[in-house]
This record gives sequence, C-alpha cells and structure tokens, in this order.
Amino acid sequence: MSTDRLSDRLAGHQPLVLGLFRIVLGLLFASEGAATLFGVLGRKASPTGDWPFWYAGVIELVCGVLVLLGVATRGAAFLSSGAMAFAYFTEHQQDGLFPLQNGGLAPALFCWGFLLLVFFGPGSLSLPGLLRRGDASSAPTPGQAR
Repeated sequence: MSTDRLSDRLAGHQPLVLGLFRIVLGLLFASEGAATLFGVLGRKASPTGDWPFWYAGVIELVCGVLVLLGVATRGAAFLSSGAMAFAYFTEHQQDGLFPLQNGGLAPALFCWGFLLLVFFGPGSLSLPGLLRRGDASSAPTPGQAR
C-alpha cells in the first residue's frame, strides 16, 4: 500500500481518534483531581484551600470532566495546559532539567496533550456534537410540517 493511500485512510479516522484521545486525557486528568480533592485512588486528600495543590485539584477535576465530555474543550484545555506548565516549572523543574529526572513526566505530558486540544478542538464524540446530531435527525425536512 502506498504511503499516500495509507495517509488518506488514516486521515478519515482523525476526528474519531482525536475524540478518543480527548476522552482518555480528560478521564485521566479528572481522576488526578478527584484523588487530590477526595483522597481516593490511593492518594491522601489535600486540605481545602491548600495552595497550590487543592486549587490544582479543582482545576483538574472540573476541566478534566469538561474535556472528557467535549464541553468548552478549548477553554478547559487551555486552562489545564497552563496549570500543568505552572506545576512543572514550580514543583518539578528545580529538581532537574528533564522530566524523568524531576518527576514531572505527567505534568509535561498533560501540558502538551491539552495544548494539542486547544488547537485541534474536541474531535468527534463530544457531548455538544452528539446532541446536535440528535437534533438534526429529529428535525423535519424542508416542506415537512412539524
């Protein structure tokens, strides 16, 4: 199979794969927030109002759910990307240059993954897209009475 044909076949699946990427990234981010706020998934809860960890947990949970659902994806992804850049540079960078040295692999990957969503959007399978598709299927055709 030629590379042009392969590229064409793969390009047709980009919205679906981007949507699946968004769902997984949002779920992982929301689980980080839930663990920080509620002390679940083997993590101790951060005390309410504890800077910056409790606030980061709120951002992770709320923005993670928004990204997961594909609601306000670009805005939530922008805030999430910035929060992870902040976390990387204030909490991890001081312990070494590279993420494998300083324990900042997760914030670095989250930061770049969310930045990708800022520019590419939610892809398919977003809640607003699914609701619009449902409305379109129930809408009458031109000339048809409601």
